[in-house]
Amino acid sequence: MIVEAILPVARERLITLGDRASLVDAARLLRDVEVDIVVVRKADETLAGVITKTDVVRQISHCQGASCMAAASAVMTKAVVYCRPNDLLSDVWSRMKERHLKNVPILDPGSRPIGVLNARDALEALLGELEYQEVLLRDYVMCVGYH
Repeated sequence: MIVEAILPVARERLITLGDRASLVDAARLLRDVEVDIVVVRKADETLAGVITKTDVVRQISHCQGASCMAAASAVMTKAVVYCRPNDLLSDVWSRMKERHLKNVPILDPGSRPIGVLNARDALEALLGELEYQEVLLRDYVMCVGYH
């Protein structure tokens, strides 16, 4: 199974913000319970980085004066693990598990964000595929459909 199979769900999770926006703007987007990650994009719409709730808390915990109004680009994670629609979902899941990531941006060929792959969605899709394969194997062994 490839990432593209769950792209409709991933598109719904995509929340973006321009790299010139403030950290306060990012915090407003992240206050929603369902939002775990904000994808920061450059002026040309390509990926610049990501901001998580942890990034916001880390910055605010030691902010003083003007640093409380920092730009999103000053706080974001720039070395982002991402995937493409044609990547194998199992490979992406392995990278997510290895790095303890809950969300990974999905980028188009032009490096523009088109979705956010959530670990729960990936796992559900992979388990559904395994269950389907198990049913096919059981039917084959039991000769279901053969006369």
